[in-house]
Amino acid sequence: MSPLPLVPLPASVLESGGTPFRLDDRAVVVGDEDAAALLHRLVATRTGLRLPHLRPGRDAAGASAAASDADADAGGRAVIDLAVDGAGRPESYRLTVTARGVRARAADAAGLFYAVHTLVQAIDRRSGSWAVPALEIDDAPRFPYRGVMLDVARHFHDPATIAAYVERAAALKFNVLHLHLTDDQAWRLALDSRPELAARSADNAVGGDAGGSYSSADYRGIVAHAASHHMTVVPEFDMPGHTHAVGLAYPDLVEPPALAALQGGPADTPVAGEPYRGIGVGFSSLRIGAAVTDAFVAEVFAELAALTPGPYLHFGGDEAHGTPADAFADFVSRTSRAIADLGKTPIAWHEAGAATGLAPGTIGQYWSFVVPVEGAAEKARTFVRGGGRLILSPADAVYLDMKPDAAASLGLTWANGPTSVERAYAWEPAAVVPGVGEADILGVEAPLWTETVRDLADIDALAFPRIGAAAEAAWSPATGAVAGRTWESFRERIGGLGPLWTTLGIRFPASAEIPWSTAGDAR
Repeated sequence: MSPLPLVPLPASVLESGGTPFRLDDRAVVVGDEDAAALLHRLVATRTGLRLPHLRPGRDAAGASAAASDADADAGGRAVIDLAVDGAGRPESYRLTVTARGVRARAADAAGLFYAVHTLVQAIDRRSGSWAVPALEIDDAPRFPYRGVMLDVARHFHDPATIAAYVERAAALKFNVLHLHLTDDQAWRLALDSRPELAARSADNAVGGDAGGSYSSADYRGIVAHAASHHMTVVPEFDMPGHTHAVGLAYPDLVEPPALAALQGGPADTPVAGEPYRGIGVGFSSLRIGAAVTDAFVAEVFAELAALTPGPYLHFGGDEAHGTPADAFADFVSRTSRAIADLGKTPIAWHEAGAATGLAPGTIGQYWSFVVPVEGAAEKARTFVRGGGRLILSPADAVYLDMKPDAAASLGLTWANGPTSVERAYAWEPAAVVPGVGEADILGVEAPLWTETVRDLADIDALAFPRIGAAAEAAWSPATGAVAGRTWESFRERIGGLGPLWTTLGIRFPASAEIPWSTAGDAR
C-alpha cells in the first residue's frame, strides 16, 4: 500500500485501517475561526465542497457540544473539530480521523494551522467520493527555524508573488521567509533615512530586466501576510560585499570594483557608478572604517529594525573577495554588535565566522556543501563557540536555484552540478558540520537565488518538488529515525501531492524521479 501523501513526514503516523471519514456536504466544521476559514478555503479549492462552520452559541443546538467531541454529530452531520488546547511543544498538533469525524488539537495557533494542512494533504478520492483515511497523527517540528529565502535583488518580485510563495511554503510547514533585499544589482527597500538607495538603483535587474522596490507600506504588508501564515520575515541587507548598488546612490561609501576578485559571472564587467546587470560576485565592498560608512550602517539597520517585528536581522557578510581580511573581520564584528544593540539577533553567512569578535549569540548561516570545503566548517563552528547556533543551507542540497537536471532551462550548476530531487533529500542536518550537534542547529533554510528567476512560474519550476525535501529536513525526525523517513517513502509521498498542487495552481515540473499520482485529479 502506498504511504499517505504527507510532506513533511509527521513524527508519528498510524493508519488504523478503519472506515475512512467521508468528506461531503454533510460534514461541518466547529471550533477555531481562523483554522476553520483556512480549511474551508482549501477544501473548496481541492474538492469543490463548501463546508459550513458552526459557531458555538450562535448556530444550531448541539454545536457547542460538538466542539468538545470530534465524534459527535451536529444535527446528524459529521464534525471536523478544530481547537487549540495548549498541550505539547510549540507548533505541535494531534490529529485523529475516524468514520464519524475529525478531531485536531494543537499547542498553539501555528500547530492548528499545520494540522489543517496535514488534513488537506490526506484528502483522497475513493470510488467517486472524497474521503480522509482513518488515522492518528502526533506531530511536532524537529527544528524551530524552518526557512525559505527569496532573492528579490537579482530579479524583483512584487508583493503578490512573495505572498504566493509564502502560502506555498507555509503549507509545507516552513515558518521563516528570508528576504535578500540588496545586492550588487539593486537595493529594493525604500528607506526614509537613505532615499537615494532605491531611487537610484531599484530600476535595475540581471540582464537589464525590469526592476522595482518596496515602500515601507509594501514591506509591512509582506510581514503581515507572512505572519498570518505563521511565518517570520528575516530581512537581509548584505554587506560589506554585494554592495555595488550602494555606490550608485552614495559613491563615497564604496570601494572601486575589485575586478581581480570577480567570480562566477559572464563577461559583464562592473563599472563604478554604473548599474551592474551581470551575475558575478566578490568584487564590491563598502569603505570599511570610514565614518560615513559607519553612519550609513547604523542608519539603515536602525530603520530596518523599526520596520521588522521579528527577532532577526541578516547582514550578509559573504563573498567579500576583494576586501582585506582584517577589514572584513572588523566590519562584521562591529555590524553584528550594532544589530544586537538594536535588540535584534544578528544573522550572517558562515564566512563571517572568520571574525573573532562577533556579538554573542550571532547566528551563522552555513551555505557550503554537504561535505564542507574551504574552511567553511571551522568558520561555522565560530558561531557555536560564541553562543549562537547554525542555520543549515548546504548549497548542493537545498539551493533551490540549482538546475534539477542538466536539461533544465532555468537555474545554475556551480554547486556540484545539477541537484536532483534525490540529492536534495539525501542529507542529514546533524551530519554536515563536524563538531556541531543537534542542539547547535537552529534550523534549515532553502534559498532561492534569482539570477535566472523572473516570475512565480519560474519560482515554481525550480522550487518544486525539491522544496518538499527541504521541508522534511527541517520538520521531520532525523533520517531513518522513524518508519517512512527514507527516500523511497518520500518519492511516493510527494508524488501523491501532485493533484493537490495542481488544484492550488502550483506549476511544478513532473520530475521523472517521482511517481506522480493521477488519482483524485477530477473533482
